[in-house]
Amino acid sequence: MTGSEYWMVWPANTAVSVLVVLLVAMAFLYAARKPVHHLIGSLGFLISGPLRIGARWLLAAANDMTQRNKAVLLAHGRQEVEQRIEREFERLGAMVTRDLQGYPALQRKLLDEITRVEEDYKKCGEVPPPPPEWVEAVTAMANVKSTGNEMVQKVLGEINRSVTSIHDKALADYRRAYETRHKILEGFMPFWRSLDKTMAQVDKKLTGLQSSTAAVDAHMEKFEQINAKTDKAEHALTVSAFTQFAIAFLVMAVASGGAFVNFKLIALPMSEMVGAGDYISSSLRTSEVAALVIIFVEASMGLFLMESLRITHLFPRIANLNEHMRHRMMWIALTLLVTLAGIEAALALMRDMLISDKQALLHSLATVQQAATDGWVARIPTAGQMLLGFILPFALAFIAIPLESLIYSTRTVGGVLLAGFVRTLAFVLRILGNLARRLSRVLINLYDVVIVLPLLIEHLVKAPRAPAPGKARRGADAEA
Repeated sequence: MTGSEYWMVWPANTAVSVLVVLLVAMAFLYAARKPVHHLIGSLGFLISGPLRIGARWLLAAANDMTQRNKAVLLAHGRQEVEQRIEREFERLGAMVTRDLQGYPALQRKLLDEITRVEEDYKKCGEVPPPPPEWVEAVTAMANVKSTGNEMVQKVLGEINRSVTSIHDKALADYRRAYETRHKILEGFMPFWRSLDKTMAQVDKKLTGLQSSTAAVDAHMEKFEQINAKTDKAEHALTVSAFTQFAIAFLVMAVASGGAFVNFKLIALPMSEMVGAGDYISSSLRTSEVAALVIIFVEASMGLFLMESLRITHLFPRIANLNEHMRHRMMWIALTLLVTLAGIEAALALMRDMLISDKQALLHSLATVQQAATDGWVARIPTAGQMLLGFILPFALAFIAIPLESLIYSTRTVGGVLLAGFVRTLAFVLRILGNLARRLSRVLINLYDVVIVLPLLIEHLVKAPRAPAPGKARRGADAEA
């Protein structure tokens, strides 16, 4: 018997041996059915239980992170809205002080113009004086009938001439009076224009004041929603945080490009100052580290300058300084920044000189000499590099503004993304736990499929012992 035939009951008959072994194995498997079922179920519970517990814990942690993120988001949003409302009230107060403090003089001017217009209008409305009393006498004499007496005719002619002269004079006086009134009416126009201009100015100021109050009302409504912790306010603040994060990240990327250009501008001359062959590590030069240190110091001075100007609020201690100390710190930071900018301009000049010396050396070693360029043309790159070296530190100083937005928005964005990741991980663990439990049931069913023959025999043996439902009912009726 070979080593591979030790399990055969009848070595001469492999089929019978296999059948006997299967029957014996089924018998043993049937005998161990309940323990194996318990073992598989316990293993499934052992795997699925911790997974489900871990999923619940991760879900609770995600909810806790969401609540804390919401609290931080609402607190930061409340602070921003409070600052905006404060600035709006300051602007509104300045507008009221600037525009409304001149209202007494403006009102006095309006009253004076209205009074003058009214007086001129009354002058234009004066009634001409009544005719003199001798007109009645002339009328009576005109009614006298002429009898042909020369004396009477002469008197009447003299009276006619005098009356005609007086009439012409009175008519001329009336015409001059009406012409004067027309001139007065024509003089109304400048006052009406001034009055219209003054009223338009008043309307413009009141309109600006009304728009400012509308902006304050909008901020107050947003502030009330934040205090009420509504979902709308949370969603708006979350979207705003993501927008600020994207914008700040883009600006920081642009600023990083400027810092890289600044690094390339001063790396070469720094190698001459600290030594070109000095290495901190196998691939990191001391000159490169020195250039990075200068750039970081410039960014730090810009950050302190922005903090001193209260544009950013990354360091509350600087904002809480008194005015004298804050102004002193501002001037110190500005002086250091200007000094570093001057140093960079000098390093840019040194870089151009080093490149020129290198080119001159290469030209001296060359067989063909190149034509010399004009002096002012050759100085244009030098001036450009010096100007760039002087401007870049001031440009990097403004990196504090997007840096603050990036820091504050990263807290919200990171919290939202981390909570989403934890929820996803909890979902995966829950699926794995359910999968382990279902897999244990599948293994139990597969185990029963393997021992299906003993189970069938057990079913056939136990079936006659259980009375049929109809027979049991008839037996109960007969006994009754």
